[in-house]
Amino acid sequence: MVSIDGLTSIWDTLLGAQPDPPPLLVLLTGVGALVVVSTGRLWRVARNAVTIAHEGGHALAALLTGRRLHGIRLHSDTSGLTLSAGRPTGLGMVITLLAGYLAPPLVGLAGAGILGGNRITLLLWVAVALLLAMLVLIRNVFGALSLLVTGGLVLAVSWYAAPQVQAAFAYTGVWFLLLGGLRPVVELQRLRARGRMPASDADQLAGITPFPAFFWVSVFALVNLAVLGFGAVLLAGRILTGHGLSG
Repeated sequence: MVSIDGLTSIWDTLLGAQPDPPPLLVLLTGVGALVVVSTGRLWRVARNAVTIAHEGGHALAALLTGRRLHGIRLHSDTSGLTLSAGRPTGLGMVITLLAGYLAPPLVGLAGAGILGGNRITLLLWVAVALLLAMLVLIRNVFGALSLLVTGGLVLAVSWYAAPQVQAAFAYTGVWFLLLGGLRPVVELQRLRARGRMPASDADQLAGITPFPAFFWVSVFALVNLAVLGFGAVLLAGRILTGHGLSG
């Protein structure tokens, strides 16, 4: 049984600010994330994290717009599927379809905001909590294993790793989500151009709005670029000033 002092210590660890990471660490983690996003073999493995955020975005949007969420599937080819029920048209469906490709960089931006206050452990624990919440909605074995492995890794880093290791892990993850939101949009358009994704989110949006699929692909790209720029400014502030954004 955990004592009151133990609970207080955990609470202080969770909400307390960690030491400022070296500016070089912030820079190198950004470069490392860019290498992962740009390298085919590394991307094929790491893309699972983007898929988790993508499907999580669909699921959250469906719940917030009043749709009935039936479950999420994550597949070994890094694709995913979120099943919800409700009106097949209307604003709720538009928001649900939009949320997938926009979710990874938006999650990264939220992470950059938390890192701005040096709440590195808090960021890692929030990530674990979100993964556990998503696990309840998973409807296939590979999806459950993906979330358990990812959540277990994040929890282990937050619990056992030294502060600098936690910082490197957290900054790499945030940079990766910010940068990794763009490559799936490029891949989407390439596949669409070859006629290999006729039921993509963009094509479904085209079917329920007056705008063509390429318009929605452009929206994905422009929003994700803007979010990447904003997130990079938040993170790069540490490189330029040499200390935390919160002082």
